[in-house]
Amino acid sequence: MFEQNNPDLPAFLAGIYQHFQFNYPKYYKMDNLSKLGWLAAEILLKDSFKKENYQPEDIGIVLANANSSLDDDIKYWGSVNEGASPSLFVYTLPNIVIGEICIRNNFKGEHAFFIQDTFDAGFIARQVNYLLDKNILKSCICGWVDVLEQDYKAVLFLVEKEKRENSVLFSAENMDNIFNK
Repeated sequence: MFEQNNPDLPAFLAGIYQHFQFNYPKYYKMDNLSKLGWLAAEILLKDSFKKENYQPEDIGIVLANANSSLDDDIKYWGSVNEGASPSLFVYTLPNIVIGEICIRNNFKGEHAFFIQDTFDAGFIARQVNYLLDKNILKSCICGWVDVLEQDYKAVLFLVEKEKRENSVLFSAENMDNIFNK
């Protein structure tokens, strides 16, 4: 979980990237929302997730936030007077963070991005459980990734249909407990 009010969010995110010694040149072109979500996903998956046990279509992502892509919308609107920036425009959709995670990991399963006033663990749990129960997915990254100026929070969960040793029960209550720590 990443949560903070950081006066230099880009430097903070770059520090995490460098600390974990990630090597993904496309990272530097991403907006802050995508960097935050991408970093959280990389850390979530780095030690114990075995994506080779799944087909790319079996892994999906369900995310939510409160601010959509407002952080980039503000920057894009500010660039309009100087000639609108296509590199900013592409990030004026909140689901781009999902695309960045999927491209990096070759995930091709169902995905969705929801805008909510606050984190609704029950809603997320219902969405993910539906995808798993209907055999649409076998694994899903879900949670919250939000950035607005220097305020941000990322809390991601990895849910696998097949229970593993040491796994935690996937439930709205457990997500809420972790989210609110």
